[in-house]
Amino acid sequence: MLFELKWLAEQFPVHRGNVEQSISIEQVTTDSRNHSTNALFIPLTGESFDGHHYIKQAIEKGSIAALWDEDNQLPDFLPEDFPIFFTSNTLEALQLLATAYRSEIEPTVIGITGSNGKTTTKDIVSTVVKTTYKTHATEGNLNNHIGLPLTILAMPRSTEVLILEMGMNHFGEIELLSKIAKPDIAVITNIGESHIEHLGSREGIAKAKLEITSGLKKNGCLIIDGDEPLLSEIRTMKEQIRCGFTSANDIRIEDVVVDLEGTTFQITRENKFTTPLLGQHHAKNCAYAIAVAKKLSIHMNKVKQAISALKITNMRFEQLKGRNGSTIINDAYNASPTSMIASIEVIKQMSRFKHKILVLGDIYELGDFSETLHQSIAPHIDNQITALFTYGKESETITKAVEQENTISTCAHFHSINKLINALEPLLTTDTIVLFKASRGMQFEKIINKVL
Repeated sequence: MLFELKWLAEQFPVHRGNVEQSISIEQVTTDSRNHSTNALFIPLTGESFDGHHYIKQAIEKGSIAALWDEDNQLPDFLPEDFPIFFTSNTLEALQLLATAYRSEIEPTVIGITGSNGKTTTKDIVSTVVKTTYKTHATEGNLNNHIGLPLTILAMPRSTEVLILEMGMNHFGEIELLSKIAKPDIAVITNIGESHIEHLGSREGIAKAKLEITSGLKKNGCLIIDGDEPLLSEIRTMKEQIRCGFTSANDIRIEDVVVDLEGTTFQITRENKFTTPLLGQHHAKNCAYAIAVAKKLSIHMNKVKQAISALKITNMRFEQLKGRNGSTIINDAYNASPTSMIASIEVIKQMSRFKHKILVLGDIYELGDFSETLHQSIAPHIDNQITALFTYGKESETITKAVEQENTISTCAHFHSINKLINALEPLLTTDTIVLFKASRGMQFEKIINKVL
């Protein structure tokens, strides 16, 4: 049970039907197509749809009550006793309901945002926290103004810690999510270039990410990337924990070693950790989870065990066996300049492989900065890389920049997948590792499947 109709009537005093009964709501849904059990249906509206038109389908799928925009007429077929709660805006009502339910349950709330790594960090934090507390966390990409409230409203009443990922495209969006969630702990994983087309600069991105402090409790804690200059001058009354590689950090990452089995590192020369995630950037993502664990008094042995048992999401540096015994790295879930550079650096650290090949595609959502930011990848592609192949439209900029530097002998851009595969196949041996990296919309899995 989430709550009873009686409690819902307190939140929405204008209503009709049998709302005073002790009837339990077990789910909240905005999608009339989904099967549900004793659900509250919240019909949302947009430019090309109106959820109110699907109330009959929602009832057939298991909804037993609904919120309702007061300007919409109720359908004649709706029984008089069917519980309806009226509001002036169903989206705002969804968000207000989530805030009320969060206050009702009062879990410790951890909010996580950042240009890159927020989903991975959320998964790591969740895995660590679950060792000690009853935990509920964001699933999939439910990290926006609709998904975050739905995540809160899916939280079991027994939840002790609620972990919420917060995504954004524009200014003001993280502020809204933070005020809905009211986090006790806020994490900013990094400041990259994602959504720079809407925010204008990395400084703008930093400002947008810092909106997570808007709803942070007065005694809350802010955990940040301590190596990021744009976050170094933060002035806030909140407690801060800085994580990173430099000596100025509260949680300092040292002695990082990366190989195909995983990454080992030390934290402030106190504890050694091993994770199956590959790369220094994942050591930092783990450091955020370690900082959270310290705040929640989770025993460090449990933290070590959780970090060592992490599972990798498909297409996030997923290791596959390619043709002729080659090793394929599928990191094509998504891309930004920061994450692409991080993946390239991981490949360069793979000392067991004689041949290291990059297959790179377009990075989306860079707007007017696209050419400059694609060019920023090139300096990281040096003579440690055997071959560079690019595919797409914008990624040709990378190839041209690398060709100008003349740092590697094999460098080519392709407009045809078949021609790319024909060039790649002769290079695939047991001594070869190939990185596939691009924005999700490039659908690089179609290329990867041809070399498995």
